Amino acid sequence: MKTSFYQYPLSDLQELFKANELPPSGPGLLFNWHYKKRQFAACTVDLAKKSIEFVATHLNFDLPQVDVVQESQDKTVKFLMRLQDGLKVETVLIPFNGKYTICLSSQVGCAMKCSFCHTGLQGLNRNLTTDEIIGQFLMSQKWLTEHRPEDDRILNIVFMGQGEPLHNFDAVKKACEIFLSQHGLSIADQKITISTAGYLPGLERWKVEMPKVNIALSLHSPVKEKRDQLIPINKRYPLEDVLSYVQAIPEGKNRFVTYEYLLIENFNDSMEDAHLTGQLLTGKKAYISLIPFNPFPGSHYQRPDLKKVEQFKSILDSYKIPTIIRATKGDEILAACGQLNSKFSYSPKESE
Repeated sequence: MKTSFYQYPLSDLQELFKANELPPSGPGLLFNWHYKKRQFAACTVDLAKKSIEFVATHLNFDLPQVDVVQESQDKTVKFLMRLQDGLKVETVLIPFNGKYTICLSSQVGCAMKCSFCHTGLQGLNRNLTTDEIIGQFLMSQKWLTEHRPEDDRILNIVFMGQGEPLHNFDAVKKACEIFLSQHGLSIADQKITISTAGYLPGLERWKVEMPKVNIALSLHSPVKEKRDQLIPINKRYPLEDVLSYVQAIPEGKNRFVTYEYLLIENFNDSMEDAHLTGQLLTGKKAYISLIPFNPFPGSHYQRPDLKKVEQFKSILDSYKIPTIIRATKGDEILAACGQLNSKFSYSPKESE
């Protein structure tokens, strides 16, 4: 039975070649061919004959298929990707300055049941494999090259799509190793961010096992009762325990934890909430991303008006904590933060 080439970090592929007594140059050549040169057909250039035969016999290069593409007026692109078993996930390209951030999913659905998140209504089907995570990137890149060749560069990767990335730790870790490889995609470590709701078993492994990528924590409230309602796993993994692990992750003076704070009208957007957040994060290596809530079908939460969002930010500014208001992009196609749900119906006219 063949295994996917895209599941192997370079070191694992090197071990595979070594175990089968193949020339050690092969893995680097394959990474260069399929990742740097963006080739999808089998590599025959500079590869030893017995390596070519081994690859043809033992590896496959199957990728997710793009079922639906949706484009918003701000140039955000959302893909519904079909996996080999017929399940589907969503992937989003977010434009900025002629480049793109890609928002990757790590699971089909999610088990965290966060009340502010459309994916949370979907439930968890299964984890994505490493090759399915890598496949989202490659198929999105292919679409860009074919449809927007003038600005087809994906500069940043965020694991903020469907699923809790640290609930699928091993596959996400391997995907990061592939993204970072200098023989392959060569994404800089500071350009990759993994977001977590505070899944403590994954955080406990991070320091020793995860490559030196960035971390973002879904904070959303420093008040236990409110965070319990928004993020049910807060009852099992309390914020104070989570913070002790998260704060130990950034290395270097220019690395921070991004604290994501979803502002929901008349729930966690009061001036008192802002002061409590500022007090919690004062003195920490913190960067706050304020996200006005993005409504989705079935949600009872509402987005606060911009004036209230700006007042919230001004209070955080008074605590000398770097804070931005995240621009909402792609909400008209349910591609903004918290809106992804691959079981939500698509119109046939959106298919390509």
